[in-house]
Amino acid sequence: MQFITFLKKEFAHVLRDRKTLLILFGMPIAQILIFGFALTNEVKNAKIVVIDYAKDVASQKLVTKLEASQYFEIEKTVLGADQIDKSFKEGVIKLALVIPSNFGADLAHQNHAQIQVIADASDPNTANTLTNYISSIVVDYQQELSRSAGISFRIVPETRMLYNPQLLGVYNFVPGVMALVLMLVCVMMTAVSIVREKEMGTMEILLVSPFKPLMVVISKAIPYLLLSLINVAIILLLSVYVLDLPIHGSILLLFVESTLFIITCLTVGIFISVKTASQQVAMLISLMGMMLPTILFSGFMFPIENMPVALQVISNVVPAKWFYIIVKAIMIKGLGFSGIWKETLILSGMTVFLLIVSLRTFKIRLA
Repeated sequence: MQFITFLKKEFAHVLRDRKTLLILFGMPIAQILIFGFALTNEVKNAKIVVIDYAKDVASQKLVTKLEASQYFEIEKTVLGADQIDKSFKEGVIKLALVIPSNFGADLAHQNHAQIQVIADASDPNTANTLTNYISSIVVDYQQELSRSAGISFRIVPETRMLYNPQLLGVYNFVPGVMALVLMLVCVMMTAVSIVREKEMGTMEILLVSPFKPLMVVISKAIPYLLLSLINVAIILLLSVYVLDLPIHGSILLLFVESTLFIITCLTVGIFISVKTASQQVAMLISLMGMMLPTILFSGFMFPIENMPVALQVISNVVPAKWFYIIVKAIMIKGLGFSGIWKETLILSGMTVFLLIVSLRTFKIRLA
């Protein structure tokens, strides 16, 4: 009987604690939904262009089959090679299919034709998956032609991989690792260092000194800024001289953008520090609150296009997503500032917003 009474007490204690209930039931539900939608190797609704120079019955049937597929979303038709290259650099498309002007004639007279498939191989997994999808659709189409005509037809896709012809994984994971490492190190170290002062009671001493609160925060952040820049240099040196990953764009621009991202991460750490009261809580939020979103929503491991619209919207508030795009654009595609100005503006806006909110909260909490 005493055991039953004690058991009831424990149940009542758990059921009254909303935070415990949230952890027990909310976290598994959220993880199942997020991981179920985000963790997939399939690529759906990939934006592609079709350049149909033939414009005959055979080419139109092939385009129709592509449109009917759930894997592709045909964006627009471009005519020149320079326009195709521009679309790839801007990240508008993932793949381009070029149908030559003699496509239908070659099939009719020679039972043989060629098409060209151009893929953005800066993400080798996505490029390989999309070219396989195209090949499967083409094979299915030529089998339909063979059955209807009673003659064996053959359509050969000529594949061209832009930026990464050998489909090396290093082109994808180096930018992702840069974003992940800088995010975790900067956020966690900054958050813990400021909370440590609050726990030890020395923050009040700093605030009554001639130093302004802004100077206190900046003095905490600058060492991690410099150390993180050294991390960037080490990662780039290892990438070039050990992993044979060339840097096609400006190294100076890459360091400037990395500095901006580091500052953004530092402001996230400052924001966490003023919202928490212990080092353990700050470290837990920094690790779990930053690591999972960076892995899931940066596009580093899983294509964002595959996710539901709600998750795609959430990914826009993850700073690592924008830095990942920037690093790939500079290192792999060789773009200048004109190709990454939008991402730079978004990171700058995040930094200013978080810094203002953090400083205001900092003054209120520690006044």
